[in-house]
Amino acid sequence: MSDSRCISCGRRKGRRACPALAGAICPTCCGTKRLSEIACPPDCAYLATARHHPPAVVQRRQEREARFLVPLIHDLSEQQHRLFLFLQSVIAGARPSALPPLTDRDVADAAGALAATIETERRGIIYEHHAASLPAQRLEQDLTAAVETNRKNGPASLDRDLVTVLRRTEQAARAAAQHLAGGDQAYLDFVEQTLREIAQQSGAAESPPDAAEEAAAEADGSAEPGKAAPGNRQGSLIVP
Repeated sequence: MSDSRCISCGRRKGRRACPALAGAICPTCCGTKRLSEIACPPDCAYLATARHHPPAVVQRRQEREARFLVPLIHDLSEQQHRLFLFLQSVIAGARPSALPPLTDRDVADAAGALAATIETERRGIIYEHHAASLPAQRLEQDLTAAVETNRKNGPASLDRDLVTVLRRTEQAARAAAQHLAGGDQAYLDFVEQTLREIAQQSGAAESPPDAAEEAAAEADGSAEPGKAAPGNRQGSLIVP
C-alpha cells in the first residue's frame, strides 16, 4: 500500500486504506478532505480517531466556537433550540443564491427586522419592519415565509419563542467577527459548518433546509403526537 499513489490527489503515497474511496489515501488528503470532500463511513477507524483526538488547531477552533455559541443558546428551551436551528438552516439555504452576497450584518438586520415586526404585532399593531440592504430584505422575506405558516397554526407561545431565537440570531451575527475567524461572513461560515457537521454526525441524507422544515413542524406542534413530522426519520438534521 505504501508504494501506491494516493487515490485522491495522485501525488503522494497512499498510506491508509480509505473505505469511502476504496483505495489507498495519503494522510494529508485523509486529514484535510475528511467529511468535506470525502463521505467517510462512520465505521472508519481514522474518522473515529480524529473525532476522539482532533489536532490542536481543530481543538482550539472548537473551543473558540463553543465559547461563542454556548452563552447564546444554553438557556433556550427545547422548542426554542429547534427553532434556532431551523432559522439557521433557512439562512444557510438562502446564502448560495444571494446577490450581492450575504454578510453577517445582513443576517443581523434581517433577523432583527422580523423580530421587531412580530414584537409589534404582539402589541396589537400591524407594522412591518424592514431591513436596510437588499440582501437583508430578501433574507427577511425568506425567514418570514419560512415561519408564517407555523405562526398561523402554532400555539400562542410560538411568537414569543420566535422573537427570542431571532434576537439571539441577531446578537450572534453582530458579535461573530469579534469571536470567530472569517471577517464579515464569520457567522455565515460558522452556521454552514455547524449544520454540515450535525448532518454528518447524524447521518442525515437531506439538506439542511429540508430537515429544517421537519424541525419546524415538530417545534410548532403540527406533527401528530407520538409521530414524527412528515418525512422525519432517523438521521435527520434536527435530533431530539
